[in-house]
Amino acid sequence: MPDLSEYRRKRDPKRTPEPMPDRVVPRGDDDVFVIQEHHARRLHWDVRFERNGVLVSWAVPKGLPQRPGPPRLAVHTEDHPLEYAAFEGEIPKGEYGGGKMLIWDRGTYEVLHWNDHKVEVDLHGSRVRGRFVFVNSHKGSESRDWLVRRVDRGSGEELPEFVKPMQARSGALPPDDDGWAYEFRWQGERVQVRVEGGRITVRDRTGEDVTVRYPELRALGESLGATEVLLDGELIVLEEGRPSRTALKTRVSAEPRSVKRLAERSPVLFLPFDVLHIDGKSLLEVPYRKRRARLRKLKLAGEYWRTPDSYEGGGADVLAASLANGLGGVTAKRLDSVYEPGRRSEAWRTVTK
Repeated sequence: MPDLSEYRRKRDPKRTPEPMPDRVVPRGDDDVFVIQEHHARRLHWDVRFERNGVLVSWAVPKGLPQRPGPPRLAVHTEDHPLEYAAFEGEIPKGEYGGGKMLIWDRGTYEVLHWNDHKVEVDLHGSRVRGRFVFVNSHKGSESRDWLVRRVDRGSGEELPEFVKPMQARSGALPPDDDGWAYEFRWQGERVQVRVEGGRITVRDRTGEDVTVRYPELRALGESLGATEVLLDGELIVLEEGRPSRTALKTRVSAEPRSVKRLAERSPVLFLPFDVLHIDGKSLLEVPYRKRRARLRKLKLAGEYWRTPDSYEGGGADVLAASLANGLGGVTAKRLDSVYEPGRRSEAWRTVTK
């Protein structure tokens, strides 16, 4: 007999919009699964399988892996009612699991193995298709910590940890103006931001991991949810609406004990100007114009990050506007240029006067 007592015990039906059925609905065919993106205290994905009249559930902090590799944590949670498979909404703050819940994927599944210590399934969703195995290695214990890994080949390429940055050469405004785009030169600190499983890694231009220096950027990972992406860009610090090199230098060289205080007093602003890899696909050979269009689709606009404008043509006017606002000129980029890792390329040109 399905038991939802633990589910009911954790929830106040007068406060939460979550399903609270009086009785267990007739069981279905035990073949439905749903993945819900849960913006609770920490972002995670709830993976639920219809089984014996309830939804057997795991909370997966980094989401199901797209490819084979190291297993990920999957916390076995209480069974949920079948009605929960259709639930989306805002669980009030202070309630169990408070935060926004969205249906990220749903579909059918086939059981290949199912017991108290191992669950192997083949998923057929709109976003997720493949074979996964959940394993509880703590046999005989009360631990809810399972591991999940992908056992088929998956799809797409592995998200790189880092790509050597492409660099620009100094020069004059190009004569073939309509074949170029122009970006303001913010004269910031070049970084790459890698997002996987809602978590970020920040690396400087040499590839060194500097994530701990910029705690204010952590929420960027949560805002991108399950998107796996490698972004190229720069960090600036604004003072009275203008970039401050002095304040930025202080942030870049901060001692660990002062990071939190400086993040509150002089937060950085991340300006992503390129996307190098996204959801299993490298964009290095994709023309700049199309990479920029893909970047815009991410709609990166938060308190500590925003996509800066790029202007096609009109280089002289963009340069004049940059200098008038006390910036360092423009970077001109050929619209048809690919990303050339580690090269100082003629396809990118810094213009300062």
